[in-house]
Amino acid sequence: MNLEPLDPTTLLAPVDVSDNRPALALVDAVIEAGPYDATWESLSRYRAPQWYRDAKFGISLHWGAFSVPAFGNEWYPRTMYRRGTPTFDHHVATYGPHDRFGYKDFLPHFRMEKYDPQAWVALFKRAGAQFVVPVAEHHDGYAMYDTARSRWKVTQVGPERDVMGDLLAAVDQAWLIAGASTHRAEHWFFMNGGAEFDSDVRDPAYADLYGPALRKEMTPTERFLEDWLLRTVEIIDSYRPQILSFDTGIEEPSFEPYIRRVAAYYYNRAVEWGRDVVINYKWDSFAPGSAMFDIERGTMAGIQSDAWRNGTSVSRTSWGWVEGQDYKDASELIQELVDVVSKNGNLLLNIGPRADGTIPEEEAALLEAVGDWLAVHGEAIYGSSPWVVFGEGPTAATAGSFTDAAAAVYTAEDIRFTRMTEVGHDYVYGIGLVRPQDGRMRIRSFGSDSRLVDRPIIDVRVLGSREQSEWTRTGEHLEVVLPASELAGPGGAVVRIELAPEAAETRIDFFHGLNL
Repeated sequence: MNLEPLDPTTLLAPVDVSDNRPALALVDAVIEAGPYDATWESLSRYRAPQWYRDAKFGISLHWGAFSVPAFGNEWYPRTMYRRGTPTFDHHVATYGPHDRFGYKDFLPHFRMEKYDPQAWVALFKRAGAQFVVPVAEHHDGYAMYDTARSRWKVTQVGPERDVMGDLLAAVDQAWLIAGASTHRAEHWFFMNGGAEFDSDVRDPAYADLYGPALRKEMTPTERFLEDWLLRTVEIIDSYRPQILSFDTGIEEPSFEPYIRRVAAYYYNRAVEWGRDVVINYKWDSFAPGSAMFDIERGTMAGIQSDAWRNGTSVSRTSWGWVEGQDYKDASELIQELVDVVSKNGNLLLNIGPRADGTIPEEEAALLEAVGDWLAVHGEAIYGSSPWVVFGEGPTAATAGSFTDAAAAVYTAEDIRFTRMTEVGHDYVYGIGLVRPQDGRMRIRSFGSDSRLVDRPIIDVRVLGSREQSEWTRTGEHLEVVLPASELAGPGGAVVRIELAPEAAETRIDFFHGLNL
C-alpha cells in the first residue's frame, strides 16, 4: 500500500505539559468542595443510577488510526514495533522500515471523510441502544477529541474535526445517553518495542506521541500519572459524559491514588451538573461499591446483587476495523444480551468503523438485527429486573472475562428469565435462547411441581403475537404453543407469564426461604 508519510511541517509545536501543578490544584479544589472526597469510604457511597439499570443495552466504538492499516487488531500500533510478530513483518513489507514509516504516519490517512454522526446515531437507535460510549483515546496516544494537552489529536491531524464531540452531540440530540471511554492508561509502555531498534519511536521529535515507551516491568512515572488524570478530567469537563469507562491498565498499583481523585472529581462534577453518572471499571482497579464492575467479553455465573456490565464486540477478531473479521451472528449477540440482563447486567456492544468514517455493512446489519428483535421483545429487557433464578437449561455460558472466543451452543431448553412489576401486575418473562423446532416452548421452572412459583398463573402471552396463547401446565413444565411469527429469525421467542398478586408478607417469607 502506497501511503505518504506524515509531513512534519503541518504539525503544531509540542504542547508544554511539564508543570501540572496549577491544573492539579483546580482538581483538588473541586474535590474539597464536593460531597465526595478521594477515599474509598466516601466513594463507596455511590450507587448506580436507575436509568443505567433500566437501559440494559448500549453501543461502544473503537475507532482510530489503527483502522488505516486494518490488519491484525486494534493493537497494531504495539505489535507493529514488536519484532518477530506477523504485524511487524506485514508492516515492513507493506509500508517499509519503521524509521521511514511509523505509526505517526498513519494518522493523516485517518480522514473520516464520509463520517455522518447523525446517520450513525440513527442506526444505534434502530439497534435499540440507550447509550453510546466511544473511545476517547486508545493505548496509541491519538486523541479522538479536542484536547489541549497534545497536538496528536483529530482536530489537528487526520479528520481535522472533533469527531467524538460531534458524535456525542448527535447522541444527545437523539435523546440517548452520551458516554466516553479512556484507554490511555497502558500508553506508558505501549510502543516500547520501537525503542529496541532503529524506528521513529526513538526520534525525539515524536516523543510526545510515543513516550514514555517504558519497559512493562517498570511502573508509570508521576508525570505520566498526572497527565492521565488531567486528560481524564479534561474529557469530563469538556464533554460531560454520563458514563465514564476505563479499560485495563489502571489496576497497576501506582494508579490507585489517581483513580480515587478522578472518581471524586467526576462524582462531584456530576452533583454540580445535576446528573446521575456511572463509572465502569475492569478487574480490581476500584473498591467494590465505588463504581460499576465491567467484564470484558464475558459473563457472570449467576444473578449479581449489584448492577454490572459486559463489554463485548460484534467481532472476535478485533475491537477496531480490520479486514477479514470473524463476526458473531445476530443470534449470538441476542443471546449475550439476554444472558447478561437475566443476571442483573447491561451489555455494551462494540463496533469498529472504517478510517473513512463508514460503519462496515456487516456490522450495521448485525445492529439492525438486534434492533429488530428488541422492537418485538424489548418489553422483557428494558427496565426489567432479575427473577428468582436467572435461567434454566442444560447449557451454561463460561463465567469470567474473555470467554466469548467460542460461543456457547445453546438449545431450545435453554431459557433465561427477567421480571417486570407494574401496578396490579407481576410479569415473569421466559426468554428462549433458541427457537424450538416443534414450535412448543417448555419452561420447567413454571411446572406445577416447581418450588420457584407459589402463586397461580393468570395469563400467558407470546410477545409479538396478537393471538391468544395456547398453553398447558403439567407438573413437569409450562408448555406454550408459539405462533408461526415466532418460529424463525435470530434470537428466541419470549413468553410473558403473569402471576397472581402476592401479599407482602408472603413475598418476604418465600424469598427468605430460597437459597439464591
